[in-house]
Amino acid sequence: MAGTAGTAGDGRTGHEGAGPAPLAPRARLFPSLAAVYRAQLSRARVARIPLLFVATFQSVGIMVLMRGVVDGGSEARAVVAGSSVLVVAFVALNLLAQYFGHLRAGGGLDHYATLPVPPAAVVLGAAGAYASFTVPGTIVTAVAGSVLFGLPLTHLWVLVAVIPLSGAALSGLGAAMGLLAPRQELATLLGQLGMSAALLLGVLPADRLPGPIGWARDLLPSTYGVEAFSRSFDAHPDWAIVALDLAVCAVVGVLSLAAATWAYRRAAVR
Repeated sequence: MAGTAGTAGDGRTGHEGAGPAPLAPRARLFPSLAAVYRAQLSRARVARIPLLFVATFQSVGIMVLMRGVVDGGSEARAVVAGSSVLVVAFVALNLLAQYFGHLRAGGGLDHYATLPVPPAAVVLGAAGAYASFTVPGTIVTAVAGSVLFGLPLTHLWVLVAVIPLSGAALSGLGAAMGLLAPRQELATLLGQLGMSAALLLGVLPADRLPGPIGWARDLLPSTYGVEAFSRSFDAHPDWAIVALDLAVCAVVGVLSLAAATWAYRRAAVR
């Protein structure tokens, strides 16, 4: 009995003296990013496919309308490039702004805040999932526009760089809009205004725009993706300038995603 009591006493003493169990290590960025990306992709697949069809139909319709006033040359290249990137703007900027605005208004950010994942993984995963939906529509728009305006299809491979870089820049901007907007309705409004800016400043030829509006065009993140794609239609593209436009788009994408990550941290702790 004494030995048993001593053993029980020792067990209680050891249990009482033990510290709290260590927490599990925080999830790393890239595995967390992959998990959030897959979850967002599967969740949004059914709901976003009809909207992607609308975005593609809208861009093709704009090109058909512009075909009546634009014959060819640099203006035709600008219309096709701008309409193709407009699909990215519709999904990555407009819909993502609405999505994060809805999350903030409905308390969905509280769910993500409880997960042991870095804030950057949440923002990048959602942005990547939404940008992925733009790939089919952008390719269809680019091919249809090239056929409609008689442009060469030789260098459409440039879209491999244009889509993710423009998508990153516009996704970061859309996520920041949704996270910083104090009300869900304002997030929706900002997303719509951003897409309208991408429409007016991206599709219309740059030399047709007044000076101040041309300056605003230079500030739009998707402009450099449009310019890079437009230059690829030349008979002998200046690949150095194309690479420079893509590099600027990449830098803007990094900055906009960093701003969206900061906005997520700010919204999650309020």
